[in-house]
Amino acid sequence: MDLKDIQELIKFVAKSGATEVSLEIDNIKISIKSPAKKKRGEVDEITTIPQAPAQVMVAPIVSATPVAAITASSPAPVASENSNYITIKASMIGTFYRSTSPETPPFVSVGDIIKEGDTLCVIEAMKLFNEIESEVSGKVVKVLVDDSTPIEFDQALFLVDPS
Repeated sequence: MDLKDIQELIKFVAKSGATEVSLEIDNIKISIKSPAKKKRGEVDEITTIPQAPAQVMVAPIVSATPVAAITASSPAPVASENSNYITIKASMIGTFYRSTSPETPPFVSVGDIIKEGDTLCVIEAMKLFNEIESEVSGKVVKVLVDDSTPIEFDQALFLVDPS
């Protein structure tokens, strides 16, 4: 990941209106934090942590220190407090796509029965398309995000009825 990629990520986060984003790719961990009261496009704090110690100025604040271990996050299903449904959330920021192209049908629709390992959607992050697989089995009750929409980390994407 080079400086241009980081700058593109900052612009994407600023456009999406996200207040906090964490991203881990290879040996680099990037955290971007912006207060909710700032206008779109204004980024408050950025922290970059590569494997080797280094200092790089990208935006207001950038600091680099060694990282002991990097863990990859996955779309963790979380039980909704108000119902028996399971909420499948985004494991990264990016652009949400229900299918691989506008001409193809969506991976899943409301009413579809899914099982663990089924592809639910694609999230584009930094020009990489990441297939998001289900970690639960059940029936898709609701798709919570419109196609081609910017999403935040941990944003609810689908409601699934596990029964």
